[in-house]
Amino acid sequence: MKRQLRNRVFGLAAGTVAFGAISACGGSGGGGLDIADGGIRGTGSSVGPVSGFGSVFVNGVEFSTDDIPNREVESNDGITAEGLLSEGMILRVEGEWRDDGTGTAEKLSYDDTLRGPVGQVTPDPSGAGEFVTLAVMGQSVRVDRQTVVRGTTYATLLEGSPIADHVRVSAWRQADGSYRAGYIRTIDPDLTDIELEGSVSAVDTAINEFTIGTITVQYDDNSVSFGSGLTEADLIDGTVLEVEGTLAGNVLTAATIDRDDARRFSRSSEDDIEFTATIDSPYTPSGGATRPGEFTMGGLTVRVTDATELDDGITLEDLIEGLLIQVEGKFLSDTVIEADEIELRDGNAKVKGVISSAADNTFIIGGVEVLISPTTAFTVEDGSGISFQTLPIGSTTVEVEGIERGQGADAFIEALKVEVDDEIADSDDLDQYELEGKLMNITPSSITILGVSMDAGPGAYDNNSQDEIIDRFDEGELLILEVEYSGDLNNFIAEEIELEEDDDD
Repeated sequence: MKRQLRNRVFGLAAGTVAFGAISACGGSGGGGLDIADGGIRGTGSSVGPVSGFGSVFVNGVEFSTDDIPNREVESNDGITAEGLLSEGMILRVEGEWRDDGTGTAEKLSYDDTLRGPVGQVTPDPSGAGEFVTLAVMGQSVRVDRQTVVRGTTYATLLEGSPIADHVRVSAWRQADGSYRAGYIRTIDPDLTDIELEGSVSAVDTAINEFTIGTITVQYDDNSVSFGSGLTEADLIDGTVLEVEGTLAGNVLTAATIDRDDARRFSRSSEDDIEFTATIDSPYTPSGGATRPGEFTMGGLTVRVTDATELDDGITLEDLIEGLLIQVEGKFLSDTVIEADEIELRDGNAKVKGVISSAADNTFIIGGVEVLISPTTAFTVEDGSGISFQTLPIGSTTVEVEGIERGQGADAFIEALKVEVDDEIADSDDLDQYELEGKLMNITPSSITILGVSMDAGPGAYDNNSQDEIIDRFDEGELLILEVEYSGDLNNFIAEEIELEEDDDD
């Protein structure tokens, strides 16, 4: 984690420059590559989840949309203007971005991944509440605490109650064919406005029919519209396609058939790209050396060289299937990118409780310092808006998902998502906290996590596991703990301590 303290200092300094202009995002500035050419860091496409507005924030860059007439968004899903976008939606921005964390957008493009009815709602079977799986027209969609949820709440989804409405989903397709949602919203049911994506099977062009999951897709040669250069000859088993049309039972009558959402990562007229997606296949070295090597994400091959900068303490061994990361680089061909920089975008730490204080672009929950960055998305549980400046202090529970930074007493969380409860906390909850992070230090009477030291006797440990945890920590093992604790700024007491791996038991 050699760069983390430097990144923190840079972020704090840069955050004072344009911080007041960020009402929904809560941060500004940002690190990145120090590339010359008049401060222009890249020209091409930037694809990732929206983290805020007042301009549009994508991949840690504040893109000005002033040059786009009426701030139009190219979309056939009803998201036709910037004002209709939401945090968490995966947006493609074409333009340029600079060293100072600002950029200029020339074009915005958005496309839903799925839109339609929900079948089964299955909460995390471990009982830990880390994710919920929705069956959307037969497609498996994972909603986790990093997902921006609108129209309902994550807590409601955890109850497993059926969803009568339809949903709009913006997601990344996983290597196993499932989806990980960056954004999900309940919408009014409309069976004439359905969007389905998935792997095609049982293709029979003689009767104009194929299958995606549990849905039979039918089309009329004379009326269906093929997009992205597709023709009927491209309807091949195993191909991942997107279909929009009208649903009756389990039959979808297609109005349009297009390539899947991986087209959002396609090469533009310029060669630079920064994009956030999950890894499809893990890093594999080429030849005998550790580098060069490559991995795949978003349907693209990403090449790692000796010059590739690995941020956030990432190692090459960490680049495994399913990890959400951001890559900045350059197209070598239509399908191959040479990476300049790789950053983590998957949360690995959290804290929950009432904010005790806030200043500049940081706040404190239960002794844990939380840093706001340009990739931080702010939400309220009921879907209303909030900003860093209007965060409730001392009254309302706030939950933070983010990336653990720093070391020892200087550890903190860089927030990816900050969600505020929609009700004032009960008085009994004002000094109650939860956190999850890397164990930094442990004695028979105390533990330190995320820079917070707290009293912790044997009775606080789940399954009387104190001795086991001490032994494993002393042997150098990296341990992630979940802790429920109480107290004030200077005195914290652990009430329940559990190894994260125990969630799967």
